[in-house]
Amino acid sequence: MFIGEYEHSLDEKGRVAVPAKFRKELSGGSIVTRGLDRCLFMFTRAEWDALAKKLVALPLAQANSRAFVRLMLAGAADADLDDQGRVLIPEYLRRYGALKRQVIVAGLYSRVELWDAALWGRYKAKAESASEEIAEKLGELGI
Repeated sequence: MFIGEYEHSLDEKGRVAVPAKFRKELSGGSIVTRGLDRCLFMFTRAEWDALAKKLVALPLAQANSRAFVRLMLAGAADADLDDQGRVLIPEYLRRYGALKRQVIVAGLYSRVELWDAALWGRYKAKAESASEEIAEKLGELGI
């Protein structure tokens, strides 16, 4: 389980440190891919395999399904931890996520999200200001 919010620096080679409490779960390998809202998603291999099976089962005839599958699968890259607990983020994914120097590593239970710190700040402020409306919508879903 991944939880918490951490700020790390992206080095000149495109590597970012993974929080120590996430490393054990990711030590068997991980996948990083394009996420939603301009962030990157990072999954354990087991979570990725389960998601990939669901994605390839989506209806091929639906344009939205094809687009989402392409976004997630074609954008995926291995993201194995190095000896210092860092992962290399490929250039095309750094560009997609607009990652600059400061990166937020956010644990979201079954995945990790990587955000440019400025984008995360704006996203979080917007979500926090709409928290009552969001709570009402979730209430309609039974949460």
